[in-house]
Amino acid sequence: MQQPTIESLEKGQVIGTREIEVTRADLVRYAGASGDFNPIHWNERFASSVGLPGVIAHGMFTMGAVVELVSDWIGDPGRILDYQTRFTKPVPVPDADDDQSPDQGGTVITVEGKIGALDEENGTARVDLAVSAPDTDGKPQKVLVKAQALVRL
Repeated sequence: MQQPTIESLEKGQVIGTREIEVTRADLVRYAGASGDFNPIHWNERFASSVGLPGVIAHGMFTMGAVVELVSDWIGDPGRILDYQTRFTKPVPVPDADDDQSPDQGGTVITVEGKIGALDEENGTARVDLAVSAPDTDGKPQKVLVKAQALVRL
């Protein structure tokens, strides 16, 4: 894929979309890698007891998973100069049903990236990410807002 240039982009242009499947096994692997073993990310009873809709994905897991759309598009994660977001809703990750294999269940995070701003003088673009996941009733909800990555072109 050819590297994007500032001349080839315009504000509002979609750079891509992606669906990210997330299972409880993914959360356990992330907990091991990050050291974040908070039981809200793996224990249904505990998560419910503190008022959550069940086990939820780590915020940093969600943030990291969705920015991959940008790093794949730009071709080099080192070109991402800044990345930030606000967390608005938890991402519930339902367990697999008893009659399903352990790899089933989970949820899907949907992300779409659009060019939000171009700075020709500095050779940068701001990519705005729209990120949603189903709530416990299956209705899509925004889980990150103002998710923005600044990239050097």
